[in-house]
Amino acid sequence: MADSQKREESISCFSPGLAGIPVAESAVSFVDGQVGHLEYRGIDIETLAENSTFEETSYLLLYGELPTAEQLEAFETRLKRHRRIKFRIRDMMKSFPESAHPMDSLQATVAALGMFYPYPRTLVGTLAQATVDDVCVNLIAKLPTLVAAHARMRRGDDPIAPRDDLSHAANFYYMLTGDEPYPLTERILDVAFIVHAEHTMNASTFSTLVVASSLADPYTSISAAIGSLSGPLHGGANEDVLQMLDEIGTVKNAESYLNGKLERKEKISGLGHRVYKTRDPRATLLVKLYKQLTDKIGSDIDYRIARQIEKLSESTLGKKGICPNVDFYSGIVYRKLGIPTDLFTPIFAIARVSGWLAHWKEQLGQGRIYRPSQIYTGKFDAPYTPIDKR
Repeated sequence: MADSQKREESISCFSPGLAGIPVAESAVSFVDGQVGHLEYRGIDIETLAENSTFEETSYLLLYGELPTAEQLEAFETRLKRHRRIKFRIRDMMKSFPESAHPMDSLQATVAALGMFYPYPRTLVGTLAQATVDDVCVNLIAKLPTLVAAHARMRRGDDPIAPRDDLSHAANFYYMLTGDEPYPLTERILDVAFIVHAEHTMNASTFSTLVVASSLADPYTSISAAIGSLSGPLHGGANEDVLQMLDEIGTVKNAESYLNGKLERKEKISGLGHRVYKTRDPRATLLVKLYKQLTDKIGSDIDYRIARQIEKLSESTLGKKGICPNVDFYSGIVYRKLGIPTDLFTPIFAIARVSGWLAHWKEQLGQGRIYRPSQIYTGKFDAPYTPIDKR
């Protein structure tokens, strides 16, 4: 077969970034990007944000149904009992350089958890349900502890032990700051966890499934997902948004900044999404929370600049389906709560681990390793030239 023909046959099915290529069947979540609609297990995200908790939402994602009161209480109790981390993990974290990004620390410590909680390397079909449940509870419970512990230790402070009388969101805030959060702060963090918990087949979820398909242990799989999330095109975008807002400085500068970006055809942080062609519903929910917060403690320049950028972009980018995504406002909310900028993406991971594990559970038993094809662009039938003739 001629070289050109071989390449043409390969290129005919090529889709950069696997855009539009289904790689799995899933019942975990659904997105309609044309109308800005997101569901977890068939339940609208706005309904969950208004009525649920992160613990209940995690149960829904993992088990496919909302829990009864008894089931939710039992699940919450298990999460609280698994919040603590072993002292050897803390000792390992103390040796990390102070300059280490929190996502690098989180990825390393999650991978290390697999050595402390060995997972049977066996055919997935033979795993007991209790073993699978233990992994899910352990990871969901421990990620907030790992993030908060590193955040304090890099400043030279001792980590704060978790409290069993606080919710998932309140306990994280307490371990991070040493203070119990106000009810509104707790609720804002709780909703932020809910809206970040799952989002269909994104890069980090795909990373989870690829690694898990080789029957690697789930701690390794989740560590791979964290590595994927750490990239600025995925979880790190909200940090870029705040850098952009700081660069703009004032509401008055927003228009010239935006026009300059458009003229140079440069990407504007927080605007646009691979799936959504209208406003991200998660962004809408975060704005509602932010307004509740500012009613208590006042607005700030970050929000006013962001709203001006969104307003100005509606007549240009909005017509092209480029609208604010969840990262456009999540960083503003976290900064208002006093959370350091480089913890924004770890908070994303604290929430998204529930979705990753839901997809991991769903794939168990399939026993088929991911092995995509490629498009070869090199030579064919190249001759070998002996070294003395080259």
